[in-house]
Parts: sequence; structure tokens; C-alpha cells
Amino acid sequence: MASTFSSLPQRLESLIEMRVAEENRLEAGTAVSAVKSSVEQHVVYLNAEIKRTEELIREHINDHPTLKQKSALLDSIPGIAATTAALLLAEIVDVTQYRSARQVAAYAGLVPRERRSGSSVRGRTRLSKIGNARLRKALYFPAITALRCSAYFKEWAAGLRERGKCKMSVIGAAMRKLIHLAYGVLKTGKPFDPEWEKTA
Repeated sequence: MASTFSSLPQRLESLIEMRVAEENRLEAGTAVSAVKSSVEQHVVYLNAEIKRTEELIREHINDHPTLKQKSALLDSIPGIAATTAALLLAEIVDVTQYRSARQVAAYAGLVPRERRSGSSVRGRTRLSKIGNARLRKALYFPAITALRCSAYFKEWAAGLRERGKCKMSVIGAAMRKLIHLAYGVLKTGKPFDPEWEKTA
């Protein structure tokens, strides 16, 4: 079941990336008429495939009670919707194999590392980016959505900015926060609670 399910969100991600690339070609406006027509037809095809794959993912989750429960738990987290929840489930697979939320974050390449110059530490940090690139990519836009729309994330991010964190550092921290929260709800079997998880 795991391998079959994992392939569906990964396929959906590939289809979405192809659609974005084709839409960018159309927006550039440099393609000749014949090529433009081909690109437009491809976008129509990709839209249909994306819709079909999303339906397959929904059906698979609904047919497996454990996956359905886990998906609902992830969906309770600000910024995470069905598509991201499915990809998280596909990539994390079994949360019990990780000892801590930090270990899951490290697996995703979302653990900050200090920038060094020779033997000195510059003080600023950046994401390690050594790990599962699909997880990092899947969490980028949900992190932005959470920062814009969630009162919980807005309050939390304000504290980071007061400490001098730049925009990209805050987004990276929000991505890491999401993976910590995902681990928390899956590990405990309880939905996101802004009061309970303020120290996550």
C-alpha cells in the first residue's frame, strides 16, 4: 500500500511542475503560433491529469482508514491542505521511525546550520538543504500561506522578526515549524491546537 500511495503524490507534484513550466512559456509570449497551440493543448491535458490524480489520491486515502485519519490530522495544521498532507504522508511514511520532530526536520533538510568563514561563525543561519527535497518544496507555499493567514503563525513570526530574522529566514523557520507540527499531530493522534503547540 505504501509504495502505491507514495507514487501518487509524487506524480501529482511532477504534473504540477510541468504545468507551471508550460504556463510560463505561454506567459513569456515568445512561442510561434504552432508551438503556442501545442503548449496550450498540453496544459489542457495536464489539467485533466492533475484532476484525475487528485481524485485517485482522495479515493486511496478514503479507502484506507489509517491514512484518512492521518490526513485529517495534518489538515488541521494552518497552511496544510489535502495535496500537501498527501505528500507529507507519502514522504514521511511512518512517523514512529523518527525519534523526534527535529529528526524529521533533518530528514527534510530543514535544520538550520550556521554560516562559517574559515574558523569563524558569521552568526546568520540557513537551511542545510541536505535531505528530502520533495518535502522542502512541498512545505514552501504552505509556510507562506500560514504566515499570511494564520493568527498563530503571525504572532509566532512577529517574535522572530523582533529578533532580527530576515524574510527568508522566517519562511525557512515556518517550514520547519510545519514539519514539527506534522510530527506532533501524527505522533499524538491529536489535531493541531494553537495553545498546546505554542512551544513546538
